[in-house]
Amino acid sequence: MMNRFSAHIGYLYTDLPLAERPAAAARDGFTAIEHPEPWAIPAKEMRALLSDLGLTFSQVSSGMGDTSKGEKGLAALIDREAEFKAGFDRALDYARDIGCAFVHPMAGAPKGGSLNAAETYRLNLSWALKRVEGSGVRVLIEAITIPGYYMASLALASELQNQFHGHFDLLFDTYHAAILGEDVVSWAARNASRIGHVHIADHPGRHEPGTGTLAFESILTTLRIGGYGGAIGFEYIPSAATSAGAAFLPSWKRLLTEKVCS
Repeated sequence: MMNRFSAHIGYLYTDLPLAERPAAAARDGFTAIEHPEPWAIPAKEMRALLSDLGLTFSQVSSGMGDTSKGEKGLAALIDREAEFKAGFDRALDYARDIGCAFVHPMAGAPKGGSLNAAETYRLNLSWALKRVEGSGVRVLIEAITIPGYYMASLALASELQNQFHGHFDLLFDTYHAAILGEDVVSWAARNASRIGHVHIADHPGRHEPGTGTLAFESILTTLRIGGYGGAIGFEYIPSAATSAGAAFLPSWKRLLTEKVCS
C-alpha cells in the first residue's frame, strides 16, 4: 500500500525557515518530507527531527551545482566530474545517516548541448551505482522539462534503465510527464515497475491536485494495481497557503484505504 505522503519542502511551506518546515508538514498530515539540498540542517539534527515528528525522508539530490547561474545538476556536465562525485558522496553519507532511500544525481543542462554529455552522464551514473552498492540507498533518475536539461524524456530514462539492468529507479513526475505529452495514466500503467518515487503536481499550472486537468484518482489506482508501494511526493507550487492547499490529503488517504480494502 502507498502509505507515505511526502512534502517537498523546497516547494511547500516556503514562508517558514527550512528547519520549521518538517513540523508544518507533519501537522498537515504528510508522513515524509524531501528536499534536494537540505544541508543547512545537519544530518544529526535532521535525524532527530524525523524521529520526533514520525516522518521519513524520501529523496535527496547529489547537488544542484551553481544555482546562481541556473544550474540544475552536474551529472552530464563535462569537466565537472570531481565536483559531481564530491556532491554525490556528501548526499550518500547524508542519506545513510537519516535513513533516506534515494539519491538523485541530477543531470543538469550541458552548455550548448555538449556532444560529450551522454558519455559524461553514463560514466558518472556508472560510478554512482557502484558507490551505492551495499549502502541500502538506491539511485533515482528523473526526466525533467527544463530547457536544455540532458535527461529530458521518459523514453531516454527508461532506455537507460534497461541498459543498466534496472539498477536504478525512475522518479515519475505527473507534471513533467504531461508537459512531455504523455498520457499520464497510460504511462504509469505500462511502467509502474520502473518507478521508485512519484511526484505530484497538476497540469497546467503546476499547482496542487484539483487545480488542473490530471485524473489523480485514476493515476493512484493505476500505480496501486501496478504494484507501486513507494512514496507519493508533492512537488507543486501552492496556489494559496500550503496548509490550505493540502486539504486534499485526507481524501487521498481514504481513497487508498478504500481501494486496498475493496
